[in-house]
Amino acid sequence: MQNTSASAAQDERPGPSPGDDGVASRQASRAPRGAGARGASRAPRAVVIGSGFGGLAAAVRLGVRGYEVTVVEKLDEPGGRAYVHRQDGFTFDAGPTVITAPFLFEELWQLCGRNLADDVDLRPVAPFYRIRFHDGVTFDYTGDAAAMRAEVARLSPGDVAGYERFVKTSEAIFRVGFEELAHVPFGSWTDMARIVPDMMRLESYRTVYGLVAKHVKDDRLRQVLSFHPLLVGGNPFSTTSIYSLIAFLERNWGVHFPIGGTGALVRGLVSLIEGLGGSVRCGAEVRRIAVEGGRARGVELASGERLSADVVVSNADSAWTYRHLVAPEARKRWTDRRIERQRYSMSLFVWYFGTRRQYPDVAHHTILLGPRYRRLLEDIFEKHVLADDFSLYLHRPTATDPALAPPGCDAFYVLSPVPNLLSGTDWPATQERYRRSIAALLEATVLPGLEGALASSRLLTPQDFQDRLLSFRGAAFGPEPVLTQSAFFRPHNASEDIEHLYLVGAGTHPGAGLPGVLSSARVLDRVVPDASKFR
Repeated sequence: MQNTSASAAQDERPGPSPGDDGVASRQASRAPRGAGARGASRAPRAVVIGSGFGGLAAAVRLGVRGYEVTVVEKLDEPGGRAYVHRQDGFTFDAGPTVITAPFLFEELWQLCGRNLADDVDLRPVAPFYRIRFHDGVTFDYTGDAAAMRAEVARLSPGDVAGYERFVKTSEAIFRVGFEELAHVPFGSWTDMARIVPDMMRLESYRTVYGLVAKHVKDDRLRQVLSFHPLLVGGNPFSTTSIYSLIAFLERNWGVHFPIGGTGALVRGLVSLIEGLGGSVRCGAEVRRIAVEGGRARGVELASGERLSADVVVSNADSAWTYRHLVAPEARKRWTDRRIERQRYSMSLFVWYFGTRRQYPDVAHHTILLGPRYRRLLEDIFEKHVLADDFSLYLHRPTATDPALAPPGCDAFYVLSPVPNLLSGTDWPATQERYRRSIAALLEATVLPGLEGALASSRLLTPQDFQDRLLSFRGAAFGPEPVLTQSAFFRPHNASEDIEHLYLVGAGTHPGAGLPGVLSSARVLDRVVPDASKFR
């Protein structure tokens, strides 16, 4: 958590620990001061491009600090990738469904003098994930230490001690990588140089899979402990082991789900923004970021309207922001060539569906691992080919909130990691065949009678990620989180090319996933000038 004073905006020291409730209380007491400052003289204006969780969190923080904030969103409702689809009586969360580190949401409410629990009912989910191997064996992944030891012993008795060592390693990485660095800007090479000793000590040069394999021998257990990078767009075989911190992050705070779906969090954040005097404008697509004299001056909408601003924050995809929203002559570092040479994450094929019957034995979060692990990931990340087999994440939110479906029904989405658009796949011609293949697997494993029970259906493909969500090459998570594209090497939170242009979301530091994008908004407290600088 960061101080909102002008001096703190320049302070490069790591903030207090995430659990420091005293600091949160002091920040909350300053929230009225930030709002009241707007009445003393013209408040500086901030435009936030995109209403994903990173953009909404940024808008809250800027509003608390005295900015007059306008969020502009291309879609007809807020949420970005957390958009909500409602059809046939079902509610489908389009994007994030795994809520971890809830303190990051609680902090935003506290900054506004409010309590998250008054607006959003977050429920713990157990198990965190039910993992089903191709042979039908299952593993319940939880936050309970004793239960996890028992599951490991059931799968591979000889790996219990190694598993315990891995958990301790994950905690050590978490203490540095998340608690100390996730909210700190990496604006210069010296910021990166300072953490090199820690990175070497924590073996960040290893991949996630390599670190897991160091501690446990059973191939199935290695898959269980290394899949987490896929939640943030990374290949466990190439993603830096820094991302092993996710395992401890989940154990530390648990996995949660909001009653009403993740759309309840979106609505709550919009309410905070409006309570601070800000606004969220939907159906307002940005055509260009206005840059004059090397400085962001506002945005031009597709309608031709110009919104002037003292600062611009882009929650749009980072590559899309530079490649399509900033004129080439304004970009010295993020040239077209550099953008196109980056490595980008995989994409996703998502099938949202509702059934006329319920499947009470299916957990809230299920991961179905296919017959291949390493080779499938090579097809997705390295060869960029659409394979005939797949591993799947199945989301059944009605396990926690039955109201998301009509009585006697269940709501689902199933997600398959697939190559981004470098694969050249013709998705309009391919999507139905691919959906049927997934449906056949689900029907043969965890959802018997699925096709005959379907009551609602819709699809999201890599082409939609590009065309609807404006993700460069249809990559679902921005730059792939390899070591050479992490921290200082990701697009910076404060633009290297344009003064008073800032980035939040998956494509900047610290990266994808809800804790990452919310932490990217925390970084703004360090790099965006205090509102008084513009008066």
